[in-house]
Formats: sequence, C-alpha cells, structure tokens
Amino acid sequence: MRQFTAVVNPAAGSSSGTAALLPLARLIREGGARLETRYSRSLHHARELAREAGAQGRIVLAVGGDGIAGGVGGALSGTDAVLGLVPAGRGNDFARALGLPADAPALAEILLHGSPRTVDTIGVESAVHAAGTSVLGSVYAGVDAVANRHANASRLLRGAASYYAGGLRAVASWRPAAYRITVDGVEHERRGYTVVAANSGFYGFGRNIAPGARVDDGVLDVVVIRHAPKRLFFAMMNELRSGAHLKRPEVEVMRGKEIRIEADRDIPYGADGEVDATLPVTLRVQPGALKVLC
Repeated sequence: MRQFTAVVNPAAGSSSGTAALLPLARLIREGGARLETRYSRSLHHARELAREAGAQGRIVLAVGGDGIAGGVGGALSGTDAVLGLVPAGRGNDFARALGLPADAPALAEILLHGSPRTVDTIGVESAVHAAGTSVLGSVYAGVDAVANRHANASRLLRGAASYYAGGLRAVASWRPAAYRITVDGVEHERRGYTVVAANSGFYGFGRNIAPGARVDDGVLDVVVIRHAPKRLFFAMMNELRSGAHLKRPEVEVMRGKEIRIEADRDIPYGADGEVDATLPVTLRVQPGALKVLC
C-alpha cells in the first residue's frame, strides 16, 4: 500500500492547489492508498515537510507550480524518497517536461501504479543559495528573471498572459549585460539578454528554451541569448514555444556539468520560477539524484 504526503503551496493559490488535489485524493484513496495533506507556510517550510515525509518512507506530492516542485524535489534530491507532482501552478514546466497528464484519473493511475524514474537535479551555490540547495528544471539569469518577478507579482493576469506581459515590461527597460560564463572550466564572455542553464527544456509557461535538454542525460544545456535589437528579441519570444529561436545567430547553446554565471552588474537569477537572488551563481548537475513518478 502506497502512502502519500501532499505538500500544498498556498502561494500558488491555495484554491487552485486544493482544487487540483481534491479529485486526485479521492481516486488515490479509492485505489487503496493512504494520503495526508500538509499546507506549507513558505517554500522553506515546504522543504522541511518534504524531508520529514520522505524520511518516513512516504511518497511526497508537490502540489502547486514549478516553485514548489523545485523546492520539494530539491529537498528530496540525493535521498531515497520518491517525488510525485500535482501540477496546479502558473507554469508547471517540469511536469510538462516529464509528460505528466493534467486530468486526475490519468495522474492518479501514474501515482498509484507507476514506477519511479531517476532524473537529474541542479545543485545551486551562491551568496543566497548555500551549498546543498537543489532545484529541478532550470536556473536563468537576466531579462527572463526580471520578467518572472513581474509575472509572480501580477494580480490581474494569470497563466501565459502574466508571463507575456511580464516579458514585455522587462524587455522594455532592459539594457544588455556583460556575462562571464564558465562551462566546465572554459570561460566565455558574452553580452546580451540572458543565460539559462537547463536541466529541463521548458520554462516560463511552456516556452521550450532548450529543446535538446534531457532530465536524465547528466549534463546541463546552457542557452545564451546575445545582444540584438529589441524588436528581434520580441520575435524570439514568440519562437520559444516551437524551438525556432535556436536557428537565430543571436542564440548559442553550450553543454556542461558545472556552470558559473557572472555579470558586470547586479543581475537577478531565478530557479524553477522563484527569483530571490543575484549573480554570481555556480551550478552543478547532480546525475540521477531524484526518483519521480512519471
């Protein structure tokens, strides 16, 4: 009999999290499993709840968006605990990369009977994120981090609209940054809009920033969007869903296991939808560090 602990993120909208969990909880219990629900007071508290439940041998369900998926999944990284995702946030990009269904019956079937898959995580080290902090999908430094701040602060717009509006606002005020990107010991100096270290290909509500990224290949895809006129950047924003942006000369992709990103000024960076820090940051892929039902 599987035993689950659902960690619900009120910050992603407790009503949306509860709405997603209720039909799923009924199906899980009807399937013979046990489920308890814990509400987190913060992302830090969600990590504590996840570690506690994982240590008890329970499958931990992250209920919310990419922030709680990354926080809970990161807390379980490097342990024997198993993660399950219940997408109920704005972006749900890591769940998208894993191909998880949105409807409750199909998701319940995976949670009740699926076998855990081993995936990589990203170790994050900076002045804010001490050594040992892990996330799941991506770390991005630049205009997209500014855009995500605007999207998270939006009260009028939801979903893709909040990300698009946030992107327009961020690009309008952006001035190119000078980056120093060190990939497996080799330095690269670039001037532009953003640097994304991707374990998963998706970020920003379904934008396929790194189509070649795989969650189990043991490396990170580093996508650099170099300086270009803003009108071209807006065109690239529309190309991110299909991956057509990779054909542009302003877009460069590198791959590596250890990435350090620095800049000539205080540039914010985000990790799995949460933005609360500035460069520099060092990232290391952690191969096969997490078990997830998918």
